[in-house]
Amino acid sequence: MALRNLAMAIGLGMAVVATGPIAEAQSRKSSPSLGGSMRGLLGNASDSALDQLGQPGAFYADQAVRILLPGPLQKATKLMRLTDKAGITSNLVKSLNDAAGLAAQEAKPVFRSAIDSMTLADGVGIVAGGDTAGTQYLRRTSGEVLRQKMRPLVSNALGRTGAFKQLDSLGSSGTGGVLGALAGVDLSRDGLIDSVTDQAMSGIFTYIGREEANFRRNPLKSGKKLLDRVM
Repeated sequence: MALRNLAMAIGLGMAVVATGPIAEAQSRKSSPSLGGSMRGLLGNASDSALDQLGQPGAFYADQAVRILLPGPLQKATKLMRLTDKAGITSNLVKSLNDAAGLAAQEAKPVFRSAIDSMTLADGVGIVAGGDTAGTQYLRRTSGEVLRQKMRPLVSNALGRTGAFKQLDSLGSSGTGGVLGALAGVDLSRDGLIDSVTDQAMSGIFTYIGREEANFRRNPLKSGKKLLDRVM
């Protein structure tokens, strides 16, 4: 795998050197060959990841990406079960995960836009990297922009799943204020939006990384064909 990546990187590097200023100019623009290669691979990985996480209950079912309450409250599961049974929260944690799934369903254009901005120079580095080099690149260069675009999607979804209503019930009963004060976390609507957005983004990148690695390794999927086009 290392020799294969090195060969691809050298081949791309020779092409860049051979074309001189033209290659330098193209590296600042979208490249047609890259569009059918690394951008295509990462786009497919992103779409697949969001399709999986957009399925009802997907976030909650996978403990690796499950959305939890902010900060130390993540460990307050026994207390939350009591408030659920008392009808105060009506399973707030489940609602948070449902909201993350709804946001994932609507996030494809957001991630595709970031992926489409990749340049030829970006592609060279990604090809020469490891199994999740594209995902790491996307998170490093566009993570904060993607987060800002995801935040309103999460906010809307939290309203649709009833999470805000449950949070308001915590506040009106006094439970929310006590919990937040004890744990030192922000249980306001803004605080909850930020927490769910950050956790959802982490889960999405985890899944994109898995899918990228699968596309690279599995010759029966489009990943190999896309990588061959880079060569």
